[in-house]
Amino acid sequence: MFYIKDSKTKTFIDDEKISTLLQENINPDPKRVEDIIQKSLDKNRLNLEEMSYLLNCEDERLENMIFDGAKKLKEKVYGNRIVLFAPMYIGNECINDCEYCGFRVSNKEIFRNSLSIDEVKQETKALIDRGHKRLILVYGEHPMYDANFIAKTVEAVYSVKSGHGNIRRVNINAAPQTIEGFKIIHDAGIGTFQVFQETYHEKTFKKIHPRGPKSSYRWRLYSLDRAFGAGIDDVGIGALFGMYDWKYEMMGLLSHAIHFEERFNVGPHTISFPRIEPALNTPVSERPPYIVDDKKFKKLVAILRLAVPYTGLILTAREPISIRNDLMEFGVSQIDAGSNIGVGAYSTQDKESYKKSQFVLGDQRSLDEVIKQLTDNNFLPSFCTGCYRLGRTGEHFMEFAIPGFVKRFCTPNAISTLMEYVVDYASDETKNSCLKVINNELKGIKDINMKEKLLSNLEKIKSTDQRDLYF
Repeated sequence: MFYIKDSKTKTFIDDEKISTLLQENINPDPKRVEDIIQKSLDKNRLNLEEMSYLLNCEDERLENMIFDGAKKLKEKVYGNRIVLFAPMYIGNECINDCEYCGFRVSNKEIFRNSLSIDEVKQETKALIDRGHKRLILVYGEHPMYDANFIAKTVEAVYSVKSGHGNIRRVNINAAPQTIEGFKIIHDAGIGTFQVFQETYHEKTFKKIHPRGPKSSYRWRLYSLDRAFGAGIDDVGIGALFGMYDWKYEMMGLLSHAIHFEERFNVGPHTISFPRIEPALNTPVSERPPYIVDDKKFKKLVAILRLAVPYTGLILTAREPISIRNDLMEFGVSQIDAGSNIGVGAYSTQDKESYKKSQFVLGDQRSLDEVIKQLTDNNFLPSFCTGCYRLGRTGEHFMEFAIPGFVKRFCTPNAISTLMEYVVDYASDETKNSCLKVINNELKGIKDINMKEKLLSNLEKIKSTDQRDLYF
């Protein structure tokens, strides 16, 4: 039911349709582009034909319309909030041989390591003591990282308390599971489960995944259908840009989102769009077959924002600081901060973690440094997890999101979590910058009852041990 066994059966990735639309809709009419952007500003998801028009805009005036539209849409839906999280790599053992990945089984230079449950708790404490509330756990694809092991690591993370802090949401990036496996992981209390297709172009997929379970295009493509079947209604998709034509990958991501909507009545909770970065002893990562330069990268993020108004867009620390700063203006809603992708590197402060890493990070600032730059630029950093614990996920999330209720709830919750950071973790300079943003955001809250309750919560955070106060 949840995947296609017959390799000749057509999938929801319609290669012929995607290729035809990209070839036909060149030199798009400016009025048509304007109408498409307005449809997005009215908070409607775009279709494949409409995305193809935006992808083929080469005129500078039209491109600026796309950027302006994305910026306006982000402000309408998300306000100034930027959600923060950190990745924790649990282990880098892997039985796949993906040509672009430092974890691939044929790479003999990488140092293999897997965290024990005690080490997971040590890493978690180190992250809590920096101020983190949200994590994504990342695993190589190996039999030792089965569903039961993943569930145990999730439970270990949730068990750790340190000072006033704890981790309130654990997301997962791991191998595709059976429905039974997804159920085990779901019952551990996870948030989003991510599976990235890497490339939606089937011929390219087969070429760059020559061996291992990941070589099955369809098993991976339909993996999150099985997650829905197991009760996980928050899922994240992604493509690795650089392996094939970026426009095709964009159409693949939108096709995936449409598939979820048609089958499960809800789109993906998040979309990720990493570019290939250099990895130890991995020549393909040094010279990607399809280079996506900064100009194209900014454009693809803006178009993604317009295409899927209510989907969170994740930009990771793979990217350099300058690109991260630019993209937050017109598309990105979530970033990682203070990241270290070496296995066990948070608690040990391992200086050679690159030997255990999947790729090289472009932004290696601390969480405190990232928060200060965000607040200096009038963004509102958020560690909010209220929606997930109040059942506002999946279809229920859309019920709140579409009328704009999420922005109403999320801004007060973001202010509360930022005040927790101010009181418990911030350096003096960062504290002052955060308080200015908090005061500005408070001025914008029009609901008097909500504002009074929020001010009461903020006072409790400042003067008592109470934390995790949310709407």
